[in-house]
Amino acid sequence: MSISTPFIHRPVATTLFLLALTLAGAIAYTLLPVSALPEVDFPTINVQASLPGASPDVMAASVATPLEKQFTRIAGVTEMTSRSSVGSAQVTLQFDLGRDINAAARDVQAAINASAGFLPSNLPSLPKYRKINPADQPILLLTLESDVVPRPQLYDIASSVFAQKLSQVQGVGQVQVGGSSLPAVRVEVNPQPLSRYNVGLDQIGTFLQNANANRPKGFLANSEQQVPIYASDQLFQAKDYRIWWWSIGMARPSVSRTWAA
Repeated sequence: MSISTPFIHRPVATTLFLLALTLAGAIAYTLLPVSALPEVDFPTINVQASLPGASPDVMAASVATPLEKQFTRIAGVTEMTSRSSVGSAQVTLQFDLGRDINAAARDVQAAINASAGFLPSNLPSLPKYRKINPADQPILLLTLESDVVPRPQLYDIASSVFAQKLSQVQGVGQVQVGGSSLPAVRVEVNPQPLSRYNVGLDQIGTFLQNANANRPKGFLANSEQQVPIYASDQLFQAKDYRIWWWSIGMARPSVSRTWAA
């Protein structure tokens, strides 16, 4: 006996079974979820580099371009976009859907190391990368306000305290801080006296870095141990820079307390 024999012998039951199956399928079809744009996790890596004070043109030419040349050698890259702003450059790499994101991250790190020799020597640190999903959106926005603490110090607290604590919460992928900048002292130099004394801006920057470094001033040693001597002579206020320039007998620049972006 074949499988169709019971259906042939019972035509009424077979007809009712087909009608019930058709009705169930029609009802299920109306309840079936349909997404016009299905959510797909594209293997994407974002590389970010920072050089405080550099213009967007400098960031694009001296930072983004060397990185892009190295990233073009990575296999499986389908799209590469870069964006340069004041003191920051970002390069976003999108890979094939079949590309393993962990292997792609290793290739990106190798490309960053290979581009180190072509990046500016005064870059604070090598570019950093992170795995991202372009479809992700912030799920929580926090605002800090204070009538006592100035905005730069409030930004410093948010960056060094709140952001660090939130990053340690399980499930948090990224924490971004914006709205202000960390406190800094910016030296505004009058170019006319510099040209008269034949002094360049790079010499001023190098002199400031060397004279304002936090280094040990000497050592106390005996036959068993050696102890460094530290004396803090760093300048943290704009008024200190005014006194310092007068004390070393150089042309005084215009110094103002600003907040570097």
